[in-house]
Amino acid sequence: MIVSAKWKGLTDAKLDNAEVIVEGRDDYAPGSIDYVMSFTPPPGKLASLPNLKAAFCLGAGVDGFLSDPNYPRRVPLVRFVDRTLSAEMTQYLLLQILMHHRRQRFFDAAQRAGQWRQETLQRRTEDTRIGFLGLGAIGSFAAKRLIDLGFQVSGWSRTPKDIPELKSFTGDVALAAFLGEVDILICLLALTRQTAGILNAKTFAALPKGAFVINVARGAHLVEPDLIAALDCGHLSGAALDVFAEEPLPSQSPLWAHADVTITPHIAAVSQPQVVLDYIRDGIAVFERGETPATVVDINTAY
Repeated sequence: MIVSAKWKGLTDAKLDNAEVIVEGRDDYAPGSIDYVMSFTPPPGKLASLPNLKAAFCLGAGVDGFLSDPNYPRRVPLVRFVDRTLSAEMTQYLLLQILMHHRRQRFFDAAQRAGQWRQETLQRRTEDTRIGFLGLGAIGSFAAKRLIDLGFQVSGWSRTPKDIPELKSFTGDVALAAFLGEVDILICLLALTRQTAGILNAKTFAALPKGAFVINVARGAHLVEPDLIAALDCGHLSGAALDVFAEEPLPSQSPLWAHADVTITPHIAAVSQPQVVLDYIRDGIAVFERGETPATVVDINTAY
């Protein structure tokens, strides 16, 4: 088992069914590596390991692997799925949604000004429409909690989803109809060639005036100048961003100072090292039995 030296918390990991080799620290023969755990392995690294049985992604998205044009397609790629990760992401989404829905930024400004300014909700909870771009494990988990709170919830995904009280949209043809019914848009898509740049001027224009955008997927989903333009013209009311095309976000980025943008530094949900190790330990055991874990990714679709 080989792990990147950059991955904090795992460089001293011990697995009862594998010796852990740290890339850049330990010497090893390429043919001795059976498994890899990483988030963004160096291009060509996996192709250089002739006996590799499987690769384990240390996060929910696998674009860090599939962006390598030389990824060996014979090697199964395992996505990290964890209920705690889903719960933490849901907490983050609830925080941003409720801060917007309950107009907390308005009251923060009133407090700074020393003013007693009462304001009602822009719309009732049951009239507030929340839409998910992507309804995988995390999106489905979060959608159910928002339904429980009384919001109208819909989702756009590759395949139809059967979630009680959720309106499901599927395929490119349905995207515009989906966007037209969304007051708060959440991006949780996997990053693929098809989804890169999906948060763009055309998408924002399809949303109702005053819509709010949350991106917790990948920075490459968002065309940042298009977002700023949609905010500045008043079509969008705000955005909460946890991921960016360049991380750390450069100090000169206009997003930092934009009054209608909330920025967090890619911390919406963080994989805990011990949970990751347990997941990988169990996954290796499955492969060693000659079986395949349920969370192996389809290389063609990146899901």
